[in-house]
Amino acid sequence: MTHAPSDQSRFRGAIGIARRDVTPPLEVRARCWGAAEHEHATGVHRPLTLTALVLGAGTDDALVLISADLTWWRSAAVEHGVRRRVLDALALDPARLMLHLVHSHAGPTLGYEGADERQREALTGYLATVADAAVAATRAAIETRVDAQLEWGVGWSGLAADRDLTVDDRMVVGWRPDAPAVDGTLLVGRVTALADARTLATIVNYACHPTTLGPANRLLSPDYVGATREVVEDATGAPCLFLQGASGELAPREQYVSDVAVAERHGRGVGHATLAALGTMTPPGTTLAFDGLLESGAALGIWSPRPAAADTSLAAERVVVPLQRQPSPSEAELAATWSGLDGRASAERRDRARGLRAGSEDGRDVEYPVWVWRVGGAALVAHPGEAYSWLQQELRRRHGPHVAVLNCTNGPGFMYLPTRSSYDRQAYPAWQTLAAAGSLDRVAEAALAPLGHPVLEAST
Repeated sequence: MTHAPSDQSRFRGAIGIARRDVTPPLEVRARCWGAAEHEHATGVHRPLTLTALVLGAGTDDALVLISADLTWWRSAAVEHGVRRRVLDALALDPARLMLHLVHSHAGPTLGYEGADERQREALTGYLATVADAAVAATRAAIETRVDAQLEWGVGWSGLAADRDLTVDDRMVVGWRPDAPAVDGTLLVGRVTALADARTLATIVNYACHPTTLGPANRLLSPDYVGATREVVEDATGAPCLFLQGASGELAPREQYVSDVAVAERHGRGVGHATLAALGTMTPPGTTLAFDGLLESGAALGIWSPRPAAADTSLAAERVVVPLQRQPSPSEAELAATWSGLDGRASAERRDRARGLRAGSEDGRDVEYPVWVWRVGGAALVAHPGEAYSWLQQELRRRHGPHVAVLNCTNGPGFMYLPTRSSYDRQAYPAWQTLAAAGSLDRVAEAALAPLGHPVLEAST
């Protein structure tokens, strides 16, 4: 062996990045918790931003990745309206756009259910603002593209913990101290200019629900994601784009608080873990090559950085996966199930159930879209719902470590994709989703097919 295996899957080509502010006016509803006693935020912890990354020099074959500090789309119609405006304005192939939400639960309510006339009017104007910001950021990223390279490293953060807790035989959403070790993998992308090796951008793909801030919080916030970006940007002098990973069962141990200092602490931890991962990567454009042996008390193998070839290929594919639908309770059954709850909490659960059923007929499979991008030797796999971390672990096991999995992308965020055992335990995501047990495996198979790998093992 004279060269290391592909420890840094690298892409070389035109790359651009740009950012816009998408902090909503306080008139836009910001109620993302059933237990919340307020409809609107009273201030801003950190601005909400939208960042666009463009890969490729062409106009028809470039890939556009947009990450926004938003919650989740409450309906397919609302999401489609925003994404359609972006696609039309930029004349993009739908397979080449990923509109991703970091899934902070301290942002605006992206749906009209339960809104009065003034709130609906405010949301309509805000959605147009988000679409315009996405278009403007993408155009700016296109105009500022330079020849660059994107390389990947792997780190680890201990923020994420299993949140499928059992209390008195009841499944709740909270830290499960007796859970097996969870996936804290931190995938870091480093974008550097070919001309001078300066850092142009950092990509962070990490799986952990941004639910540090809970029902009593009244400030708009990207949750821990904001502090993560700040730490990385202060150190690198370049924008940091955050991508929420397969975090269906993962969240901070300490969460649902109103103290933004906790979100800051969480974010700084992930930010420093990102910098640690960057610090272990070889210099831009290099890989490790074997120099030979040095005889000492033992024979020492010497490796040192050497210039490395890069892949210039880009490919995008959108696949539709038919997922079996599990039985869906009627309105009357839902009302009876949650009749003992506070009215706001019960209404929130019924609204989510209605959102799930909208556009999906009983007895028919759920048509579930998945986007698969190949960027040099790495891959990005995105889908609308909330997959458990098994998905990213399986894809990386089968394809290699440099696979970024993106939850909450290009669609409403109601559809959980839990592991099979979660259905047996009746965890919240398992009874809340339309998708029947085994759906997570089918999504993995669909994602691996364009990458040339069949799935051999089922989720547990």
